[in-house]
Amino acid sequence: MIPAALQIHPSDSVATALRDLESGETALGVTLRDAVPRAHKFALVAHAPGDPVLKYGFPIGRATAPIAVGEHVHVHNVATALAGEASYGGGAAAAKGQRAASAIRWRGYARADGRAGTRNEIWVLPTVGCVGRTAQKIAAKAELLLPAGVDGVHAFAHPFGCSQLGGDLDGTRDILSALAQHPNAAGVLLVGLGCESNQLSALLETLPPQTRGRIRTVGAQAASDEIAEGVAAVLELAEQAALAKREEMGLDRIVLGVKCGGSDGLSGLTANPLVGRMADRITDAGGSAILTEIPEIFGAEQLLMARAADAATFDAIGELVNRFKRYFIDHGEPVSENPSPGNIAGGITTLEEKSLGAVQKGGQAIVTDVIDYGERVKRTGLTLLEAPGNDAVSSTALSAAGANVILFTTGRGTPLGFPAPTLKIASNSDLAARKPGWIDFDAGQVLSDGMDIAADALLARIAAIASGEEAAAERNGEREIAIWKRGVTL
Repeated sequence: MIPAALQIHPSDSVATALRDLESGETALGVTLRDAVPRAHKFALVAHAPGDPVLKYGFPIGRATAPIAVGEHVHVHNVATALAGEASYGGGAAAAKGQRAASAIRWRGYARADGRAGTRNEIWVLPTVGCVGRTAQKIAAKAELLLPAGVDGVHAFAHPFGCSQLGGDLDGTRDILSALAQHPNAAGVLLVGLGCESNQLSALLETLPPQTRGRIRTVGAQAASDEIAEGVAAVLELAEQAALAKREEMGLDRIVLGVKCGGSDGLSGLTANPLVGRMADRITDAGGSAILTEIPEIFGAEQLLMARAADAATFDAIGELVNRFKRYFIDHGEPVSENPSPGNIAGGITTLEEKSLGAVQKGGQAIVTDVIDYGERVKRTGLTLLEAPGNDAVSSTALSAAGANVILFTTGRGTPLGFPAPTLKIASNSDLAARKPGWIDFDAGQVLSDGMDIAADALLARIAAIASGEEAAAERNGEREIAIWKRGVTL
């Protein structure tokens, strides 16, 4: 039986409703003064204005009005306490407990650089938005002519690559360069226009020499028939890619990207901590996990800093969070302009609450590295990646960083898919039942079956999809990228 409500931490001053609760109903020994929708909160103790409201054992904001025991707790009586940049002091290395590594196996593609692919695909990457449709036409025609053993041809159009300057242009180039080196791309066709700021020659210079054998280029302005030349180049790459075969390997070859979008009040109770279990299992086995969405760790960054591998990593986490806060402040925006309307409707009240739930996707893994937007993962363990909270931008950054599987938790649902196989994990069983075409796993079973059973089931699902079974987004043809535009447009 699923209980009516859950108090996550013994010190919490609020509890979360696990189903719609009526006024006058009793839950956790408290008689409700208001109706409380599923995933919303009610008070376990009385709060005076200014009192901290505690969930996950941490403050998620301050009461803005008197709150009686049993009263609905939400945006009408709680506000964020977040401000600007913070001083964190120094940190020491975190101790890592020894946990037994999972023996589960999966079948992937061993690449020459030591990484592993979960897919054997050809990717078509345009240097500039002007040839985005050209790239898509090339991919569509080549898809019909592929040899056996190639999982597909995918074009990733975007609107950038020209009218950009400095670091903004560098960011576009960095993302495309990192995607071109992804282990799921057995071959890559770079399609340029010819006059764009993001020149093909400059992009090629960012690629290591050992990758050049699986890279082809087409310059549309110089080609007599850019579509025909592009198709021929893709098929040449495909013949080479078809020689690759899946082989058995361990979880140490998984690079797991973790992301949440369209969250609700149950995301931090079910789906996100379940994904945290996956991050722990992958990193315990010697693999890598990547956590991003930096604005959605504001107010919870200390939990990650407490698990920093060393003082330098501790400092790097604080510097990244403050740099991102400064990005908001420099644009005249408050650092707490979050959660979204959908998050609020789903029961999330403040950014602190959202962040405390979101960081659970990192489990208890030691944070071993902090990398910039467009960089690739260099270490095992948990890496913190610079990127915004936007679903498409951050998931593209996760793919570019080297994630060969992405776990995407959601309480509201979304059809989006990205370059790496993206498993959609519903925080509640109602969403999983209503949108089976979108959802790959129902984390609502955490409440009925327990975390351990759900974790074993999700790990098996990850292994199956990493081994070639299509995720829902792949079946639906949902594959795209989005690039973070930070600078002026000429």
